[in-house]
Amino acid sequence: MATLSPYVHFNGNCEEAFNFYKSAFGGEYSLSRFKDAPPDQPLTEAEAEKVLHISLPIGQSTVLMGSDVPQAFGPANIGTNFFISVNAESREEADRLFKGLSDGGKIMMPLEDTFWGSYFGMFTDKFKVQWMISFDKNNK
Repeated sequence: MATLSPYVHFNGNCEEAFNFYKSAFGGEYSLSRFKDAPPDQPLTEAEAEKVLHISLPIGQSTVLMGSDVPQAFGPANIGTNFFISVNAESREEADRLFKGLSDGGKIMMPLEDTFWGSYFGMFTDKFKVQWMISFDKNNK
């Protein structure tokens, strides 16, 4: 069965926000920065230090995730700064969910194998809800 994880975008203060969330929930987060990713566009030194991805486990099955928004995407706006992240149990489930939920919407990133080891894609559905679908093949 798929699981849901909230995914929040920030305008450069993602790490600060997650330190705050960590102080409330406890636990430890994992973090990667834009400089850790293969370059697909030039980054300023400041942008390279921003958070590409962060995840903070909360309880048994919830993970709060987030990132800073790259400058090329424009600023995160309150109300559009979050995604519903679905972690599928198989590649086939990821394909089915992506196809069904993105029908009539706008695909931002098609499902594809990523450098971090997930099969991953993003879209906005026809109701303007933003989704991320992934299958982490390294954990299966």
